[in-house]
Amino acid sequence: MARELEIAVIDDDESFRVALVESLQSLGYQAVGFSSAEEYIESPQSRLFDCLVSDIHMPGVTGWDLITHMAGEGEGVPIILITGRSDRSFEAKANAAGAVSLLRKPFEINELVRHIETAVQE
Repeated sequence: MARELEIAVIDDDESFRVALVESLQSLGYQAVGFSSAEEYIESPQSRLFDCLVSDIHMPGVTGWDLITHMAGEGEGVPIILITGRSDRSFEAKANAAGAVSLLRKPFEINELVRHIETAVQE
């Protein structure tokens, strides 16, 4: 059973976001979904999370933009980026931006859990 970690899932794809939140909740995480980076940033809950899982490609503020914003705010919360695109340069870019990892859709929930657990232990 997962520790009582609070995970924010930020993805503009509603069906994917809801499925991911429900999967994480079924594993014992306190997961909350946000439809955009702007919604997350404006939320009074935004400073309560132990880890963020964010899509890279969203309208408006992208996952890349979110990492930059969080770093500018001095937020040290680990961010796991997710993408459905196959661009191989994303790994290096995610690393350089400060993401703890990058996962490509579709991925298994257990793979995400491993990344979350590793991220919060660092």
